[in-house]
Amino acid sequence: MGALSFEPTIFCPLDYVTLGLKDPIEDYLGKPRILSLLSVILDKTVDENEMLVTSEAKDVITVFHGTRAPSLSIQQYIDRIFRYSNCSPSCFVIAHIYLDRFIQRTNLCLNSLNIHRLLITSVMVAAKFIDDAFFNNAYYARVGGVSTRELNKLEMKFLFGVDFQLHVTVQTFKKYCSILKQEASCGLIERSIPICGTEDSCTSSNDDGALCSGSVSR
Repeated sequence: MGALSFEPTIFCPLDYVTLGLKDPIEDYLGKPRILSLLSVILDKTVDENEMLVTSEAKDVITVFHGTRAPSLSIQQYIDRIFRYSNCSPSCFVIAHIYLDRFIQRTNLCLNSLNIHRLLITSVMVAAKFIDDAFFNNAYYARVGGVSTRELNKLEMKFLFGVDFQLHVTVQTFKKYCSILKQEASCGLIERSIPICGTEDSCTSSNDDGALCSGSVSR
């Protein structure tokens, strides 16, 4: 199950400003626009996936799945990560790219039970890779509402899932920025993260946490 084909639009330096990646233009809530745009894309993907999951789709339990969806929305969770992690706005573009790589390699299906753990893990990995300063796993675990032990486990699973392919070329970064630019301009996108197919889908599993719900032991 590959990502949808995508022809990037013309991307200029001003677009980085528009997305809040350079000299950030903030939305009406005072945060970089990249946060709300990524949230919209992920919300759409999760909603479409959960509508498409049928009896034909095989449920797969992974370490990223909780037994129930957290009380925080995707938007609230992304805002929380940005507020307390002090990571650069670009980390969220990189995290988007990492999520796409992970999904394409594992055929995992994004849904309300796994998106929060995948977000905190992908943003943490992105911050470690591209930011000059970052926190330790214990701090990110508190931000994400999971235990340090669980986040350590999620990080290793995620890194092996992307085959430790963390480098992102300028061309790829611009491609994903173009996806977000389209979302900002008209709300109609050909998203990079694929929706569920009928080969693999998912449901529930893992540990405790303040924000992420409890999970099924593996």
